[in-house]
Amino acid sequence: MSRVALVLLSYRPDQPSGIDRSIGALVKGLRELGHTPLVLTAGPAGPLDHLETGLIRLSSVTLPHPATNADVLAALADPAPVAAEVRSVLAEHGADAVCWGDTLWGLGYLSPAPAGVTTALMVHKIRPSAEQRWQNALAAADVVCPASDYLADGGSAAGLDTSRWRPVLNALHTLIEPPTAGERAKLRETGPVRIVSRADPAKGLAELLWAVPPDWDRPVELVLAEAGFELQRGGQARTLAACREVEARRPGLVSVLPALGWADVPDFFAGAAATVISTQVPETFCFTAAEALSVGTPVVGVDLGNVPLLAGEAGRYVPLEAGPGVLWSAVAELLADPGRYERASAAAPGRITRFTPQKSARALLDALGL
Repeated sequence: MSRVALVLLSYRPDQPSGIDRSIGALVKGLRELGHTPLVLTAGPAGPLDHLETGLIRLSSVTLPHPATNADVLAALADPAPVAAEVRSVLAEHGADAVCWGDTLWGLGYLSPAPAGVTTALMVHKIRPSAEQRWQNALAAADVVCPASDYLADGGSAAGLDTSRWRPVLNALHTLIEPPTAGERAKLRETGPVRIVSRADPAKGLAELLWAVPPDWDRPVELVLAEAGFELQRGGQARTLAACREVEARRPGLVSVLPALGWADVPDFFAGAAATVISTQVPETFCFTAAEALSVGTPVVGVDLGNVPLLAGEAGRYVPLEAGPGVLWSAVAELLADPGRYERASAAAPGRITRFTPQKSARALLDALGL
């Protein structure tokens, strides 16, 4: 059996972000297959560190909470200390391979692996060809692992050399039994619309809540969580404040709920009539859409990125330029059509059968030649 290290400076168990969920599922899958996963991340220690026995916090990098790309670049202004520590940790633990979880946050552009250790670069976003860190990361990795078919196709469309690309698809951390057909029919009639998201301005959440029609009478429940990183400083706090303002204006209808652990998200979606994905930029996978589908909950979203490819006939999609109000019209039309709703719900679980921890871990091991 092999020792496989995964590197992501922002990693924390149960952190509400797709890239962290991706790493967490790979850790679970590797362990289930009998291998030993390690996760290298930055300090300081988190309250849930004890949940991951293979977690190693690097002493050479400490980031604020939340951190931005600028914070990471400042912390790595002199990359020698972190590169030396990563090499030392990998050698000490006898790592057979290392997977850089991202170009910057996963240290892929530095690729500080000891000689003889196979390296993989996880790709969660196709970056501009002029970005030097991206080019360095692609060149340094032995194998490049896009996290979705959408990303694999995006690499080809961008004219990149994909001869060393081997997809390692994102996986759902937890799978549960979907509601029965009878339970699903009741949810269509009276169940809430439930949404789970990181508090990122690009998710379009405040705009979506403001667009809830005046005559809407079905509960809208939004689980909104802050991560340890953000693209815009203060963006998470502004998103939370804007969503809570709508909650205050429409009490009893709109609820903003605290974060859930990874294992709790599918059960939350199992009690929903539908979910809405309102992201205003292309989702390159979309964990929350996949988790909703896993329990038979249809997805209504913007016709953008991976969501339509992921959900297929289990969802409905509207043009981004149509605005968030049209998303609510699409939800209402879906819930008002029993036949269409039943077909979407029945198709949903089959859309995510490829995304299991063991399948993703096996793909990573194959890509690494282990």
